Amino acid sequence: MSSVPGYDSLSSVLGAAYHQAARGKGKERHARDKPFDKQPIMEISRMVGPGYATGQAMKKLQEAKSMMDRGQLAAAKAEALGAINYTAAFYLLIEEAEAEAKRDETQAQVVAAQ
Repeated sequence: MSSVPGYDSLSSVLGAAYHQAARGKGKERHARDKPFDKQPIMEISRMVGPGYATGQAMKKLQEAKSMMDRGQLAAAKAEALGAINYTAAFYLLIEEAEAEAKRDETQAQVVAAQ
């Protein structure tokens, strides 16, 4: 991805969220050598619905706000990164739903053409 002037801070935060998931807390606690789309963050969302990912993101942001209020800034930042990763999981669920809708539409067209 090419750099866009004025967006370096956003790139830095998104990179930190990626690092947390791929190499930090997410990998240590949840990955079990599975790719992101096969980890609990995604699998539980598929089982119970997208509200899981959105609810977890909201919870992490609430926790981050409480930590910030208590002066626990490093912990607050870590929770905020977790919220970004749950938001990314939700985005991926949207992409999966979109792909499924396209498959269903294609299947319906095939059946209609027969």
